[in-house]
Amino acid sequence: MDGAGGPGEGPAQEALQSLSRRLQVQEKEMELVKAALAEALRLLRLQAPPTSLQDPGTPGPTRDSPAAPPGLPPARSPSSVSRGTQTETEVETESSPGPPGLINGPAALHGGGEEPGGTQSEGGGSSSSGTGSPGPPGLLRLVQPPQRTDTPRRNSSSSSSPSERPRQKLSRKAASSANLLLRSGSTESRGGKDPLSSPGGPGSRRGNYNLEGISVKMFLRGRPITMYIPSGIRSLEELPSGPPPETLSLDWVYGYRGRDSRSNLFVLRSGEVVYFIACVVVLYRPGGGPGGPGGGGQRHYRGHTDCVRCLAVHPDGVRVASGQTAGVDKDGKPLQPVVHVWDSETLLKLQEIGLGAFERGVGALAFSVADLGAFLCVVDDSNEHMLSVWDCSRGTKLAEIKSTNDSVLAVGFNPRDSSCIVTSGKSHVHFWNWSGGAGVPGNGTLTRKQGVFGKYKKPKFIPCFVLLPDGDILTGDSEGNILTWGRSLSDSRTPGRGGAKETYGIVAQAHAHEGSIFALCLRRDGTVLSGGGRDRRLVQWGPGLVALQEAEIPEHFGAVRAIAEGLGSELLVGTTKNALLRGDLDQGFSPVIQGHTDELWGLCTHPFQNRFLTCGHDRQLCLWDGEGHALAWSIDLKETGLCADFHPSGAVVAVGLNTGRWLVLDTETREIVSDITDGNEQLSVVRYSPDGLYLAIGSHDNMIYIYSVSSDGAKSSRFGRCVGHSSFITHLDWSKDGNFIMSNSGDYEILYWDVAGGCKLLRNRYESRDREWATYTCVLGFHVYGVWPDGSDGTDINSLCRSHNERVVAVADDFCKVHLFQYPCARAKAPSLVYGGHGSHVTSVRFTHDDSHLVSLGGKDASIFQWRVLGPGGAGPAPATPSRTPSLSPASSLDV
Repeated sequence: MDGAGGPGEGPAQEALQSLSRRLQVQEKEMELVKAALAEALRLLRLQAPPTSLQDPGTPGPTRDSPAAPPGLPPARSPSSVSRGTQTETEVETESSPGPPGLINGPAALHGGGEEPGGTQSEGGGSSSSGTGSPGPPGLLRLVQPPQRTDTPRRNSSSSSSPSERPRQKLSRKAASSANLLLRSGSTESRGGKDPLSSPGGPGSRRGNYNLEGISVKMFLRGRPITMYIPSGIRSLEELPSGPPPETLSLDWVYGYRGRDSRSNLFVLRSGEVVYFIACVVVLYRPGGGPGGPGGGGQRHYRGHTDCVRCLAVHPDGVRVASGQTAGVDKDGKPLQPVVHVWDSETLLKLQEIGLGAFERGVGALAFSVADLGAFLCVVDDSNEHMLSVWDCSRGTKLAEIKSTNDSVLAVGFNPRDSSCIVTSGKSHVHFWNWSGGAGVPGNGTLTRKQGVFGKYKKPKFIPCFVLLPDGDILTGDSEGNILTWGRSLSDSRTPGRGGAKETYGIVAQAHAHEGSIFALCLRRDGTVLSGGGRDRRLVQWGPGLVALQEAEIPEHFGAVRAIAEGLGSELLVGTTKNALLRGDLDQGFSPVIQGHTDELWGLCTHPFQNRFLTCGHDRQLCLWDGEGHALAWSIDLKETGLCADFHPSGAVVAVGLNTGRWLVLDTETREIVSDITDGNEQLSVVRYSPDGLYLAIGSHDNMIYIYSVSSDGAKSSRFGRCVGHSSFITHLDWSKDGNFIMSNSGDYEILYWDVAGGCKLLRNRYESRDREWATYTCVLGFHVYGVWPDGSDGTDINSLCRSHNERVVAVADDFCKVHLFQYPCARAKAPSLVYGGHGSHVTSVRFTHDDSHLVSLGGKDASIFQWRVLGPGGAGPAPATPSRTPSLSPASSLDV
């Protein structure tokens, strides 16, 4: 069969296609038969007289088997039937009155649902199959004859009477065509069971047709995931549709991209500091005095579709140019990099430059100065690092040339002559002469002259330079030297191009730093500031490169990446550890913006304060003040933190690491009060029960570890383990009473656990359909299945969170987006409000305790976004009121 599709196998290929067409035709015929059978069964029920066969001795509904909600007609009670395949769930419907011998289902099962060997997942994972799961109390079921104790084969003629065989034949014909290729070895004996109540037939791998509307089914990677509909919902059409009335507004962005970018920090004429992280350019207005607390406010330019890589400010101090990287779209197709020119006062885009002209990304750009910013120079990230000059007002390209195969780190116009452009980077300084071609697009020319190092050692990198008013140029290099470059007449002994009338050579050298110089800044008074990498020093230089003053940046902030001059003597310093510092050389510097430096995954919000905690691959655990927009504290975990959760008291927080260890820390003293290891694989989720008495820890070893917790959360002792998942744990939630857990795994299983009863797997998942959950973060479940997009591979959604007022669901996806859905989101292809800004997969979302804000984490862009949740109409926060949609508990009614 491996060669059936080859070019030389024409007859075999035609036969295969013919078989495929026949199967498609049969499937359509079977669907028609199913519909006809369903209508026949409905008519039979309508003709049957209503007879109550309730056993008076049977106890009433319990918490695990709820009754029909008030105001609704009694619902038929289906039952989940365990079959020979681990992914299939069938539904029994209540039959019409029949011969004597009908009694309540649970009384006829004799504990058949208690055997630990018979587990079955609601998703597509593999589990061992065992005895049939019991149905809900009050279900009418035929008693099996005592002599019929064996388990017959599916096609065995002895399993039914002759009068039933035609109906069973119709049932088998109505089964999915998947049965032609996939057959289960055996099935449970259900003496007298109406075959019409199980569309698709025993063992069917599809079975997505449901007569009674008891369950819905979705497929991920071809695996069926069955979810039971709560008893309070009569029709999916009655559920709310459309996007939610609540909206999100970006309130604050934590972090700054200093780790791997340059040209990333400037001060505008308004006094606002402009920098970027992810796809957002931030305009930050500092509050307080130099060296004082942060405060201030933020505005955001959000016109970019992928990560911003560099900035340039127009000579008017108002217009800004920002260049982005290429990236890929949702389908993996490359996107084109582009430069946006926008107004910093209105945040409106004025010009889009270079769409389709750049490759990979925009690495550096600069406005001309002598002609008041009429031109923009851009260097892209292609192999040749194409250098181009653009007309800012028209957005047209005037000239272009291949720059160099070495990396280009900086570009700038000579402030006195716009025809002179300078670039620097790996082992080079290039001086470009540009002729505009009378302003005709594409007619300009660029010629290059290399800087001659002569007797001076050529450095490995020249990351930065400044152009002085007198025409000289200062460069900072990886050797820690500041070189002064000037023009000089050439002579025949000078290597380089013949016939050149002048060259650029080194006039003076000063050793300024130990290690590389990352930043140079020309101040208004004519002095120059240099920022060191290894030594983290800021040095002010006077004429003749005489050191005047210096300061040192604390080690935990990293090296100096960028320097900008603020108002008066105030300086803004960006660091390689993604911090933005504010201060001066006399008083020192304090942080106003801080952030993580590597991929983020762990996020939890405080139970009663507007604070939240984050952790990630940079091994930092950070507590953030959501009201003051500042870092409250951070500690070094020494290992990668992947998940966290606050104890309901807020006194301690549990953090799961990538080695199987988990820590409990006091949130005030930051001391570790507990350090425990479970297994040797990474932990993906930690979650306290609503009453704080238990802690559940989901691991990549397929286990959920349950711990009893002291009242203050400081002490923990092993209570048990939840064993039954066939893949790693991804998400879990506690029920409101703290007795049960719902969990998801990497192979799309949905399992339910009785923790209070000894960490037992609940094999009858139907009984959990009305259970209320304290939180809803599981990405698979009836209440949220509508968030999944068409064609999903099961990894498109990384995180999900329901608001505390149960009105909306926030979703973090793999395509840099945050979505807002109505809750419950139980209709396929549900519409949502979509918010961009992250430049990488969004790894986690959580609402604050009062639902006033939503926090989202970017993955590799290391960004933290704090969104304000606005009520209907965008006026103020959403009210903290009960859900506008009917409760899904058994006590609810859809008639109100």
